[in-house]
Amino acid sequence: MTTTTDVAPARVAHRARNARPVRRLDSVFVLAMVLLLAFQVQGPIRRALSVPVMQNWMTVFVAVVVQALPFLVLGVLLSALLAVFVPPSFFTRALPSRPAMAVPVAGMAGAVLPGCECASVPVAGALVRRGVTPAAALAFLLSAPAINPVVLTATAVAFPGNPRMVLARFAASLLVACTMGWLWQRLGRTEWLRPPAHPSFDGLSKPAAFWGSVRHDVMHAGGFLVGGAMAAATLKAVVPASWLHAAAGNPVVSILALGVLAVLLSICSEADAFVAASLSQFSLTARLAFLVVGPMIDLKLFGMQAATFGRGFALRFAPVTFALAVAASALAGVVLL
Repeated sequence: MTTTTDVAPARVAHRARNARPVRRLDSVFVLAMVLLLAFQVQGPIRRALSVPVMQNWMTVFVAVVVQALPFLVLGVLLSALLAVFVPPSFFTRALPSRPAMAVPVAGMAGAVLPGCECASVPVAGALVRRGVTPAAALAFLLSAPAINPVVLTATAVAFPGNPRMVLARFAASLLVACTMGWLWQRLGRTEWLRPPAHPSFDGLSKPAAFWGSVRHDVMHAGGFLVGGAMAAATLKAVVPASWLHAAAGNPVVSILALGVLAVLLSICSEADAFVAASLSQFSLTARLAFLVVGPMIDLKLFGMQAATFGRGFALRFAPVTFALAVAASALAGVVLL
């Protein structure tokens, strides 16, 4: 007599013999299909890419990515070094215990780190993770890409007949960085700043933890860099050049226009001085606003800050930074230029 327990395994075996094999898509098959599709549509793609607007778009996109990517990698490497090899007690000893004093010290520390805004975001995230007061980390975030030696040297080369432009950029940028740090210390709330997420590498050797941290940060921040570059290229391709000439005639409008342009173009701080120098139809003060605003808030930076510290933080931090940068530029222009 056949029992129920004997029938169940038999049914399972029968179904396994008669089951159709499941076809799975492997990577080689997918790659072959993509290549075949690209071959079929290469004619329309070639015609679309030959349009001048698309050529300008690709030029700006590639330029932004190529300029920013090396410094993003530099920032990621520094972030990993801070996270893995530097003990938390180092920052406690290096910065003053009082947050109000730690802010200007952190702001001045940005003057010794060659890098751009893409490098400062992951480094600032690592500082917060290692216990540095957020006010000091944010001051470093804003000052590092604007007053480091590489940027100031590039500004001096781009404006050989206006040496005060270097001093004005340094003073205005440091003023904004310290003011934003003090404002955060005074008005910032803990729930506005999401602690930077980071995978745990406990139990791994330091070299393995270092490269694990590097891979995580590159994948995390690289996508926002590409997205910001695509947005900047799109805006650059569609905004008529005649609008810039019309805006240059009004002193107030010209400062705001170049501040907004700096946000939209998302140019690396190591290269923005040469772009500003080429905008000769604008006043020096307006071009100073372009140099102060760009390294502190632009499209790619907004995405990276939102990814690192949270969207709520970026939505509050970006507009206040923009307003202060424009005001500081106007003040420095009146006093120094």
